[in-house]
Amino acid sequence: MLRIVVCVSGGGTNLQAILDGIDAGKVTNTEVIAVISNNAGAKALQRAEEKGIPGICISPKNYENREAFNRGFTDELCRRKPDLVVLAGFLVKIPDQAVAAFANRIVNIHPSLIPSFCGVGYYGLKVHEKVLERGVKVTGATVHFVNEGMDEGPIIAQKAVAVEDGDTPEILQKRVMEQAEWILLPRAIDDIANGRIGLVEGKVRRLQGNVTGLI
Repeated sequence: MLRIVVCVSGGGTNLQAILDGIDAGKVTNTEVIAVISNNAGAKALQRAEEKGIPGICISPKNYENREAFNRGFTDELCRRKPDLVVLAGFLVKIPDQAVAAFANRIVNIHPSLIPSFCGVGYYGLKVHEKVLERGVKVTGATVHFVNEGMDEGPIIAQKAVAVEDGDTPEILQKRVMEQAEWILLPRAIDDIANGRIGLVEGKVRRLQGNVTGLI
């Protein structure tokens, strides 16, 4: 059983997609053991409570400095002992010590086709604003492993979404969620939980037969 901690800053729609996938049997061999948010008012924590899942608020605002927060966040993850950490709309940079402690065991969903519209300053609605400003015709979402860089880890899966005339950032954000994010993230978790993918020379590859996966 793959034990996962999901980290979310806001509404938790990607968290809900994971929970719905587990309930529907589309995400198998997986259990959400905790939800962490940097926002005490996040609806994601309410979603966790409704499912009987422990919800924890760990915010940089509650620590004397960033170093103290980094230690607190990493200590909480280590205390929970997850097999996988899932960043499902988490708008806080993961501490390097947490990345080291959970090497190749942290995944993130990003609302663009990496390497486009990613990195420092590209998060949430800002991504879709930049997509529309640039006038690209296709955007999408990417699930990737997290390393010390910003949106630089090995790519697990991507899905394209069309940009349509008349789109606003909000309309585009919703389409990317519905057509890409809510599909890709649960599927990636299921693939990891069932050993279907692995890292080969720094790239994610499909595994054949009963080869052990990433976890």
